[in-house]
Amino acid sequence: MTHTTTPDLLNRLKRAQGHFGKIVQMVEEGRDALTIAQQLQAVARAIDKAKVALVLHHIEHHLEEATGPLPSDTRARLSEMAEITKYL
Repeated sequence: MTHTTTPDLLNRLKRAQGHFGKIVQMVEEGRDALTIAQQLQAVARAIDKAKVALVLHHIEHHLEEATGPLPSDTRARLSEMAEITKYL
């Protein structure tokens, strides 16, 4: 398993994939546009969160690869960085 196939990332993407399949079904059934738009927004947010998780994990992985194990204060700073990404 590479750092890009972490269980968290795969779970997020599989949930988004399943949810998207339900949206396709909603369109085929002629459900109302507001409901479909709300569900599309939820999938878009899920994919955005998966993207952030991938990028942050990538940064941490290569940082550790370059410097060795990260001290706890560095991990705390990375956690802060991860927390602020929700405002992007």
